[in-house]
Amino acid sequence: MKGFELQGITRDFAHPTPHAVLRGIDLTVTAGELLSLVGPSGSGKTTLLRIIAGLDRVFGGKLIWPDGRRPTTAMVFQEPRLVPWLSILDNLLLVAGEASRDEATVALAEVELAGSEHAFPGQLSGGMQRRASLARALLTRPALLLLDEPFISLDAACAGRMRRLLATYWQKHGVTIVLVTHDLREAVELSTRIVALSPQEGRLMKEVPLPLPRPRADAAIDEALAGLRALTDGWPQPSDSSDSASARCGPTTAQTSHFSRARSRFLALSRSIA
Repeated sequence: MKGFELQGITRDFAHPTPHAVLRGIDLTVTAGELLSLVGPSGSGKTTLLRIIAGLDRVFGGKLIWPDGRRPTTAMVFQEPRLVPWLSILDNLLLVAGEASRDEATVALAEVELAGSEHAFPGQLSGGMQRRASLARALLTRPALLLLDEPFISLDAACAGRMRRLLATYWQKHGVTIVLVTHDLREAVELSTRIVALSPQEGRLMKEVPLPLPRPRADAAIDEALAGLRALTDGWPQPSDSSDSASARCGPTTAQTSHFSRARSRFLALSRSIA
């Protein structure tokens, strides 16, 4: 992949009231970099990511690919977007193919889902579903990986392990990554460059290169954070309305019990029909 360029990207929405989301975004993404988009809620981060992914085509400006077409791309959404009637393993095989079964099993183990391969999405916590979505994206070996808050509401220890997994994958495969995050420390820990969007009308406020050695020491991260906080302290903070139980690294007892009963009823019904 040779990178790509955004020129004068503008996006307006008509509902619930007419408003501008992005205004004149000019940005060059270099091949092989890990770029983070930060900004308060409503600043257009997700909209910009969807434009890059080709999911939003109603925008002004230009999105330029060196070869004239978008490279192989994988995206991890804020919500897991798993097929509910397929097992977690089959969700991965749906995009990677049956020949990738062994690789898919390894990918699930890497996101700490070994033993859950045959569970259905509804039997897993929100955090486990998010990690399955990450495994699915990494399994496809994309040239461009787009991540929209992939570690949101995971507990701190689990999120830290997933960040290290992502960093290792990036260094090993040289993939270009664009990451949307509210977590400044996460951005500093992972990124080669941070791009900050303004609270109003999604304008590009500042670009911060991060030529820090890896693995990044806490002191270096704290120093970079101090400079960023001066920029972002005035931003409105999102409220945390997530259910901590749904984001933990494993299913709750209630979830397991509920789905076990439902599965038993389903199997009994299937036998009676047969």
